[in-house]
Amino acid sequence: MSKPKTFRPWNPEQTLLLPPSPVDWLPANHLVFFLLDLAAELDLSAIYAVYEARDPRGAKAYEPRMMVVLLLYAYCVGIPSSRRIERACWEDAAFRVLTGNQQPDHSRISDFRLVHLDALAGLFVQVLRLCQKAGLLSLGNVALDGTKVKANASKHKAMSHERMLKTEAQLEAEIAALLRKAELIDAQEDARYGIGRRGDELPKELELRQDRLDALRKAKAELEAEAAADHARRREQQARAAEEQFAEAAAQAAAAEKAPATEDDENTTKAGTEAEDAAQAHAKAAQQAERRARSARGRAELARKLAIDKAKAAGLSTPDPLSSADPLAMPSRNLPTTATGDPKGNAQRNFTDPDSHILKGGDGWIQGYNCQAAVDGDHQIIVAVGVSNQASDAPHLEPMLERIMANTGQLPEKLIADGGYCSTDNIEASEKRGLDAYVSTSRQAHGKRPRPSRGPAPRVWMHGAVWTARSDPMPARRSTPYARSLLSRSLVRSKGHEASIASYCGA
Repeated sequence: MSKPKTFRPWNPEQTLLLPPSPVDWLPANHLVFFLLDLAAELDLSAIYAVYEARDPRGAKAYEPRMMVVLLLYAYCVGIPSSRRIERACWEDAAFRVLTGNQQPDHSRISDFRLVHLDALAGLFVQVLRLCQKAGLLSLGNVALDGTKVKANASKHKAMSHERMLKTEAQLEAEIAALLRKAELIDAQEDARYGIGRRGDELPKELELRQDRLDALRKAKAELEAEAAADHARRREQQARAAEEQFAEAAAQAAAAEKAPATEDDENTTKAGTEAEDAAQAHAKAAQQAERRARSARGRAELARKLAIDKAKAAGLSTPDPLSSADPLAMPSRNLPTTATGDPKGNAQRNFTDPDSHILKGGDGWIQGYNCQAAVDGDHQIIVAVGVSNQASDAPHLEPMLERIMANTGQLPEKLIADGGYCSTDNIEASEKRGLDAYVSTSRQAHGKRPRPSRGPAPRVWMHGAVWTARSDPMPARRSTPYARSLLSRSLVRSKGHEASIASYCGA
């Protein structure tokens, strides 16, 4: 007779003889314990200062350090919802260990995040510095890329300036017709019920159309104010560039005028005449640069006044194009404007989320934002992030470099970016900072070879030397991995356009 199979005893209602330690519920290498140790190293004085300034009477608040660790762990495991976090504090053992078996209400969690949003954002830099001290941040290779994220708004709720003007005229005509209808109804009801009695209410249709018209006019005024502010910033940049050119031309003219006089012989007389002609040419160039600078400054002042007037009309804060731009600030969209600063017909603004913009993502056109992230290649640690409504990735490279510098105190040795960041300004900015930047000069589908180049071999500038296919003594080396990586950093200039040397190298 075989022995019956036995199992371990199971009794969900069994009472424990001794109180267990919550720490025993999780393995020793669990993420919760790492975050608890990390919380002890974080500077939360900005959060504690908010509670110290409040009245000590009333219900006691949850420990701020516990709330910070709760949010960090919830985000690490992909739970951003405050209601889901509250439910996890009841049902998830890791959350119960983290909170010390406390269950904060979802409203408390949401309010804590909202009140201390700026302080919580500052924890990113603190955690990054701790990773740097722990040797988890090498900044040897940093990869930069962007992705388009949908906003909480429909792209169908956006309207162009041209359509706003047409819709505004249409709504005004409809409201005028409804007003005439209301007056006729009022006159008929006055004749029927007598003057002073009810009957003078406007139709509900009129109220709805009036609300739509008010919202449309508000959006149109804000769009015009934003376009005028962008126009003023561009005019200010042009004025400052013209003034710098004038200062440089004036310095050259002054230097040419102070050139030492030569002795009076045939050769020196000829040289003196050439020097005098050069001085006159520099003086003439300085006068022309001065006129251009004065004209550019006048246009910038007119654009600034227009931007101020548009902002006041829209009830927005007064823009200040004269203030120096924050190097850490992310770029914003450039609305198409006319020469006078008015938005063009295709300039759009969304009614639900005015800060979002129409962007082209992987799934087509979306209403959203362009999110940027720079990641350390050795340990996959995010060293800088940014969000903007600028569709192109190219204007984000310099601000992201500034953010990497601000967060870590140093620039990476190498930066890797795709073709969306390739521009002359970005290459010059990388060279100016001494950064070894690997920026693709073209887009190429994954798993596909680039199309072969046509026409004569382009000239390539590398380390101050000119390299061409005919002057290459060892063409076989062009197909080596090192040659590809080296040549991919160089721009190919051929008849005024830029192309990738990778196709010529057989990459």
